[in-house]
Amino acid sequence: MASRKEAAAAGSAVAKVKSKAAPGDSAVKQVQIDGLVVLKIIKHYQEEGQGNEVVQGVLLGLVVDDRLEITNCFPFPQHTEDDADFDEVQYQMEMMRSLRHVNIDHLHVGWYQSTYYGSFVTRALLDSQFSYQHAIEESVVLIYDPIKTAQGSLSLKAYRLTPKLMEVCKEKDFSPEALKKASIAYENMFEEVPIVIKNSYLINVMLWELEKKSAVTDRHELLSLASSNHLGKSLQLLMDRVDEMSQDIVKYNTYLRNVSKQQQQKHQYQQRRQQENLQRQSRGETPLPEEDINKIFKPLQPPARMESLLIAGQINTYAQNIKEFTAQNLGKLFMAQALQEYSS
Repeated sequence: MASRKEAAAAGSAVAKVKSKAAPGDSAVKQVQIDGLVVLKIIKHYQEEGQGNEVVQGVLLGLVVDDRLEITNCFPFPQHTEDDADFDEVQYQMEMMRSLRHVNIDHLHVGWYQSTYYGSFVTRALLDSQFSYQHAIEESVVLIYDPIKTAQGSLSLKAYRLTPKLMEVCKEKDFSPEALKKASIAYENMFEEVPIVIKNSYLINVMLWELEKKSAVTDRHELLSLASSNHLGKSLQLLMDRVDEMSQDIVKYNTYLRNVSKQQQQKHQYQQRRQQENLQRQSRGETPLPEEDINKIFKPLQPPARMESLLIAGQINTYAQNIKEFTAQNLGKLFMAQALQEYSS
């Protein structure tokens, strides 16, 4: 996973070179993706993705007003740690140079990544998207969920970092005070951008012809009342994140107790100091010089809260996935109940 993060960072360096043509003050309100790009992303995962293995790649296209058009993409190559001579930046430069020679859009507009049961709200994704979005204002990250897609509907979402989170990442201050001042919560860390998939008229005609020629498939399995392991796996991942959040809360409570204990020690030290000075004055002696209390009691460093926010965001994502899945199952159960009552 670390190599993928480095690859995304390298891609953002290339994007920074190519971002001169894109205005930095325009906001992206819609993402338009060519159908070919969607097929390439799906094909990339089917060829190289195994289990929870994450695949990533570069998105290419252009910005038109407030719409980001993604017209092409290419994957990050799979390589091991033994490939020490492999240069990510040089590889991407050569790919974009080759695309430019054949008159294909070659400007960086973001990157894509697959996810495993919706597990994409991580620090690696945050750092990579910050690098891209800092280099190109309009860049997005596409999250493709192959497991949810296998359930019968394409799961492809576009995300961007909110302006508040971008400012916090620029300052690199993730302390509780900084996050509270910026009003950062897990709900406003990422913003989802609507996606529109567009095909050319010729492709639409071809799909229409194929649909007429294809045989009618059996759809009875969609009405099956059996629950797949998708729900169980999602619940297990949700419980793991809740345990991590509980451990994070324990660490923060320990920090608060230590701060309270240190404040009491400071107060007791100042009282003893004042009493000793009063005694010295009564004896006609000069009072003790004032000392910097922070040198005696070094301030405790608060734990970074960004990890807690990411865990909370991931818990929210799991909860939404479980909600969607259970809603489908409950709908089928109510329908089966109505059919049984009607038949009886």
